[in-house]
Amino acid sequence: MILPILTIAPSPSRGRGVFTTERIASGTVIEIAPVIVVDNIQRTKWEETLLYDYIFEWGEDHKSAAIGLGYISIYNHAIDPNCRYDMDYEAETMSITTIKDIKKGEELFLNYNAEGAEEKPVWFELH
Repeated sequence: MILPILTIAPSPSRGRGVFTTERIASGTVIEIAPVIVVDNIQRTKWEETLLYDYIFEWGEDHKSAAIGLGYISIYNHAIDPNCRYDMDYEAETMSITTIKDIKKGEELFLNYNAEGAEEKPVWFELH
C-alpha cells in the first residue's frame, strides 16, 4: 500500500526522494511495503554493489539485510525526520508513518539510524 499522494521526484543535492502532493497529518501510515530479505552471506555481496546505499539491516540480530520494495528505499535521511519506519520481521514488511504534519510538496525523510542512535552519523556522512 502506497498512498496515491506520494511521488518520487528530484531532491536537492540528494538524487531522488519521496514527496507528497497533498498535506498529510502526523500519525498517518503512508506506505506498507514488502521487503526482499537476504542472509548475512548474501548481504556481504550486496554491500559490494550500488545496493549498499539502499539496504536496511534486518532481523533481531541485524545481520541480515532487506531491500524495501515500493518507495521504501528511496526516502532520504535526516537527523530530524518527518517520518519513521517500522519493520515487521515476521511478515517481511516495512511501514512508513508520518511523525509530523507534512505540507503539500514537502519531501519525506527518515532517520536511518536505529532508535537510540538518532544523532549518530550514517555511513555516507563518514566518507
